[in-house]
Amino acid sequence: MLAGVAAQLRGALGILAKRDVQIPARHLSGKSATGAADRPAALGDDCAAIPDGDGYLLLAAEGIWPAFLEGDPRFAGYSAVMVNISDIYAMGGRPIAVVDVVWGTSAGALEPVWEGMVAASRAYGVPIVGGHTSARSPYNALAVAIAGRARRLITSFAARPGDVLVAAIDLRGKMHAEHPFWDASTGTDPARLRGDLEVLPALAEAGLCDAGKDISMGGVAGTLLMLLETSGAGAVLDLAAVPRPGDVRDLSIARWLLAFPSYGFLLSVRPDAAGEVLSAFARRGIASAAVGAVDGSRRLTLEAAGERQTLWDLAAEPLTGFAGEGAR
Repeated sequence: MLAGVAAQLRGALGILAKRDVQIPARHLSGKSATGAADRPAALGDDCAAIPDGDGYLLLAAEGIWPAFLEGDPRFAGYSAVMVNISDIYAMGGRPIAVVDVVWGTSAGALEPVWEGMVAASRAYGVPIVGGHTSARSPYNALAVAIAGRARRLITSFAARPGDVLVAAIDLRGKMHAEHPFWDASTGTDPARLRGDLEVLPALAEAGLCDAGKDISMGGVAGTLLMLLETSGAGAVLDLAAVPRPGDVRDLSIARWLLAFPSYGFLLSVRPDAAGEVLSAFARRGIASAAVGAVDGSRRLTLEAAGERQTLWDLAAEPLTGFAGEGAR
């Protein structure tokens, strides 16, 4: 059974698409941005974290998958803003504003996209302050970029052997009818959305967590692979421990491990802080659990019912190509 799950994950587009990141990784190898006092900004994280004063300026951008934009343009517009906001909070920051690039075949094609973007902007309290719009394109396309600021960072480069892996996912939602998206955002009280996200910078500023990522289009499995790659580490992931909705029919463990949750974070936490981290999510009604442990193997190993299966050996086969110093 576990071998079949591993094969399904390895062949999934959400994970294989991460290999495309090897293109910029190759061009940017050995380079880094610098901020105040020439402090380097590491490449390959959820956001570019540029040292600035006593904190960090955060910059990120996301492009929307064309089939998603065509099939559900309003939710695509909503998601474009939402995922950028998640990237900022995932790094212990708070968003400042977003800008957009929207191309459409007509003004009518752009309407639902803009309705979705504005709805997300209002729900999360993050303004859209500029960008570029064209209704004279031969195709529809959408990308959104965001700026934020952090006092203390949660990064992809700080997972250490011995850490506890914590997954936090808002299970108060539903699966999208066509795409592997778990929607726990649309229709939710905006005050709750914002308060739930505040857990992340609060953990960072309290010194309880400095390593993690938001769960992206690669799902739990792909996100953990990226976290391990940049940290130069490995891990064992306990599939039975991953928070999962219990009332969704036909939701296999492989499908759930590849799903993009609107609120989902994977954190690498020092053992003495794990209890406080789990409690912080529990106070917000967010499902969270210790789902595994970080080790030095540079392999992601799946575990279920006493069986183990290697999903990916990062030492032999890079995923994104961005690896921390410990992996070199």
